[in-house]
Amino acid sequence: MPASKEILLTDSSSTTVMPKVSKKTDFQLVRVKNTWCRIKEGEPLHGSEDEITVSQAKIAEIISDGEISWTIEAPIYFCYKVVETCSLLNPANPTLLYGHIRDPEKLEKALNNKEVQKRFIVMDKTVDELYGSIVRKYFDDNYVQHKILSLPTTEETKSMDLVLDILQEVQSFGIDRRTEPIIAIGGGVCLDIVGLAASLYRRRTPYIRVPTTLLSYVDASVGAKNGVNFLQCKNKLGTYVPPVATFLDRVFIQTIPRQHISNGLGEILKMALMKHKDLFDLLTTHGKFLLDTKFQSHNGLVDHGDAALKTTRIAIETMLEELAPNLWEDDLNRLVDFGHLISPELEMRALPSLMHGEAVNVDMAFMTYLSYVKGLLSDKEKTRIIQCMSTLELPVWHKECTWHLIKKALRERLKHSAGQMRMPLPTGLGTAGTLVLGGLIV
Repeated sequence: MPASKEILLTDSSSTTVMPKVSKKTDFQLVRVKNTWCRIKEGEPLHGSEDEITVSQAKIAEIISDGEISWTIEAPIYFCYKVVETCSLLNPANPTLLYGHIRDPEKLEKALNNKEVQKRFIVMDKTVDELYGSIVRKYFDDNYVQHKILSLPTTEETKSMDLVLDILQEVQSFGIDRRTEPIIAIGGGVCLDIVGLAASLYRRRTPYIRVPTTLLSYVDASVGAKNGVNFLQCKNKLGTYVPPVATFLDRVFIQTIPRQHISNGLGEILKMALMKHKDLFDLLTTHGKFLLDTKFQSHNGLVDHGDAALKTTRIAIETMLEELAPNLWEDDLNRLVDFGHLISPELEMRALPSLMHGEAVNVDMAFMTYLSYVKGLLSDKEKTRIIQCMSTLELPVWHKECTWHLIKKALRERLKHSAGQMRMPLPTGLGTAGTLVLGGLIV
């Protein structure tokens, strides 16, 4: 894939006076039998391999002008699975219960465990009406004690109040936080709320995501972020804690309305424009077909092949490429932020008439024209992008997207971006760059 390039960079330099360091000592942390201790880096370790464990964490001790300070470097490790499967709710398919377990020995032990398993499931209310009986049968047939909490998970209800409601139910039900992950079944809002609840319960309880909309299938389900709205601001409260696993089954998508399919296509188009021309060509050629068939595979259709499978796989792979090296967003040059500068403000202002992917697309359309005006896109490329949006039945404008709202959204973004706002922009069909802006937006 073509690499992202920097279009414009403005920065400022400053002089920092550091205190004089009299003495600095670096230590590694070593556990001998059951006790952790500091060992100076470079010193030999005494003991057998069975007795000694060396941590990746380090401590630096600094003595300066009679004062002492310690610097702790403790890397945080996360490992999670994104699993594409079929017939997830077939009682004979063990994925929903055990697909999150990576270690073969632990998996074998879990499969042979004769003790009663427990699972706490949060399900979107609409999804419960469609699939609730099938989900209950799945756990009944596998002799799993379960509690299903059915909630109306919408942008309007996406709040800490709902998180606390979930946690109260979790506490009453009781789970083993190491072996009985919480399961979220629903769209992106449901997955975000449950993710935040799980990250808070006992300071991190494992959870599983089962997306039931196209948008959550290719976006919310594959990253580490979760959160809720606060003070009319989208996802203002949240954490970076990924699920132990995400299970993807396109069968859920067949029951969502056509507009929701289009809504998910907005996020797929984002990745196509930023880094994958083949994906853009897929959307241009097969977009209407994907809308008509709701991303269900239709083998034997030579003209379309399995466009649904190709589209979702490329969308997920490109998202993971961008997210995995930067789960905590330490690097602010993020291509996945395309379409997310104006859209958070627009989406909250236009609720409930505008869905997330639609708001993102209005943002992308505006930025496409900006890219064209700055000479980064040709007129032909700009026209092809807008035509593709039309094919995917995505809005390119909204009455609430006023110049006043645009300026307010950009000011908010700049305020929380250390004085520099990074604006991903398309530089072609499947290539992108980052426009870096500094200073006040008036």
